[in-house]
Amino acid sequence: MNYTGKELEAFDKATVWRKYIYFLIKKFLKKNILEVGAGIGSFTKNYIDNTKYITLTDLDTYNYDILKKKFSDLGVSIFQETVDKIDGNFENILYLNVLEHIKDDISEINLALKKIVTDGYLIILVPAHQELYSNFDKEVGHYRRYNTDFFKKLNLQDATIQKLYYLDITGYFLYFINNFFFKQDVYPSNFKIFIWDKIFTPFTIILDKIFRYKFGKNVMCIIKKN
Repeated sequence: MNYTGKELEAFDKATVWRKYIYFLIKKFLKKNILEVGAGIGSFTKNYIDNTKYITLTDLDTYNYDILKKKFSDLGVSIFQETVDKIDGNFENILYLNVLEHIKDDISEINLALKKIVTDGYLIILVPAHQELYSNFDKEVGHYRRYNTDFFKKLNLQDATIQKLYYLDITGYFLYFINNFFFKQDVYPSNFKIFIWDKIFTPFTIILDKIFRYKFGKNVMCIIKKN
């Protein structure tokens, strides 16, 4: 599927949010990373200086070309392939807002785990709560939104869930309000992204911790390969 790229360019400006995600997962990141659905490399920039071997893949031709322009000269391996067609094994595989684009998500998780070395980590970030499914989700090719029960029910072989929690408690309410008052809107404006990222995300970082990551707009799942 080819995406318009509008959402990637818009959310590329959400620098506070991506730093927050990086802060939460950095202790699990090792030296050999595969980032699936890397988009235009918005998240890659957060860990590129602390990782020895980076592999990026994205099926969209526009995104693939952008990734090559940004990272080819930095020694990053870049593919326009599905995970099963990429040779080698990895210490980390990242699916950051990607799994929701994949129809057979459970098979994808099992495939990724087979390509992770012992003591490596599969790190997944997905949008949460199906009741929030909107025109935006539909337009950018989301099959679904998730809850933590989905991951709890996975039949994992040779792997265990290390972390499973919700994120972005303020984002949930912003998203809900936006869907109610701006139901026909598809893409969030730059102004809305600015308000969410620069004003509300700092509060979210505090509130997520206070409420023990029990509720939010996204689900984070970190799975360790045994």
